[in-house]
Amino acid sequence: MSEHAENQVIGLSILVQLSRRVRDAATPEEIGFIAVNESKQLLSYRQSALWLRGKGVSAVSGIPTPDRSSSYVQWLAECCKVWSTRDTGGCSTPDDFPGELSRSWSEWAPFNAAIVPLKQKDSDQLGVLILFREEPWLESDLALLNELASIYAHGFAAHARQYGVWRTIRKNALSHSMKTALIVCAVAALFFPVRMSVQAPAEVVPKDAFVVRSPLDTVIDSFHVKPNQAVVAGQLLFEFDRTNLSAKHGVASKVYQVAAEEYRQAAQTALVDDKFRAEITPRRGKMEEKASELSFTRQLLKKTEVRAPRAGIVVFAEQSDWVGKNVSIGERVLTIADPNRVELLIRLPVADAIDFALENPIRLYLSSDPQHPLDGTLRYVAYRPEASPSGIIAYRLKADFAKGSKLPRIGLTGTARIYGKKVSLGYYLFRRPLTAVRQRLGW
Repeated sequence: MSEHAENQVIGLSILVQLSRRVRDAATPEEIGFIAVNESKQLLSYRQSALWLRGKGVSAVSGIPTPDRSSSYVQWLAECCKVWSTRDTGGCSTPDDFPGELSRSWSEWAPFNAAIVPLKQKDSDQLGVLILFREEPWLESDLALLNELASIYAHGFAAHARQYGVWRTIRKNALSHSMKTALIVCAVAALFFPVRMSVQAPAEVVPKDAFVVRSPLDTVIDSFHVKPNQAVVAGQLLFEFDRTNLSAKHGVASKVYQVAAEEYRQAAQTALVDDKFRAEITPRRGKMEEKASELSFTRQLLKKTEVRAPRAGIVVFAEQSDWVGKNVSIGERVLTIADPNRVELLIRLPVADAIDFALENPIRLYLSSDPQHPLDGTLRYVAYRPEASPSGIIAYRLKADFAKGSKLPRIGLTGTARIYGKKVSLGYYLFRRPLTAVRQRLGW
């Protein structure tokens, strides 16, 4: 095979490879990169650029993305305005441009340029591929460039057709009358009545739970139940430390025994000596006083064992939070709840408050099972807001679950949607912005 024939085979294989690369390109930008950089496999040139109609200079050889603010790209854009008017390709030199464009040519590009329009048969021109080099372009080079240009134009047109259907629909559908109808429908939709609703964090809490408070001012010694454990009436819940109370009871017992013995001796002596009759009354009073103190300490000892007043489940955090802790009289330790009597506690931030009425519907979306919401009705709305555990000022709302629904476990949390009265869709959508504007402007 001759050298000329071998070169033709090599050129044909490169042309096939470039065609395959263009067909596999995922975006028009990738085709532009191939056109300005990989065409060098087939033809020798120093610089290349791609100008697309509606986008301007979209690719320049040697850089990933052209900077439209650079002087070189701006000079190319001015030149392309002239080159894009050509229906056929050809060569171009600085002599084709007047004034400043011609003088700047030697600064930015080699002397000879090949101008190749990108267009398909019976279609508008998509763009222009420009290649610069020092040597003049031959007729064989231009013929090969025209073949390359048809491949690149086909790739750009294929990507344009993907969006052509939507552009046609948008062009035809969004006529003046259609736009007017859409605007009228959009304005009318703002007056469509919808039910006002807000969302707030919620928690399942026991209803009418019995609060177990500390009867003593002392230290908790041990817990006999675990959180969420079921208990029966009379079951031991926890015990206080008995050390100080036992010592006080022992002292009170000894003091009572001494007072009782003194009273007994005075009573016996008064039988034979009238002088001791006057001491019987004060010593009896002292003995009764010490008996009361002894009875009081005995009652305190009995209170060291706290038992469940009724059946239910005990609700508290952790045993370790209480064991060894000094509690005061009346301090809340735990609650005993009936698992079949629960309610929903909602903390509604003040910023989200709307006009509520009792018996309004609510819907709970549990964090553990958001796909199966639970319905209920609003039962209580606090008059004043208060600080929530998360530090947000919020109203306390309580709701009952719908009859016949499966009651959730105490302690579960989620998001509650509270429904109010019906309002227009416009007010529903712009309530928060309107509130912010009114607070800002004071009207």
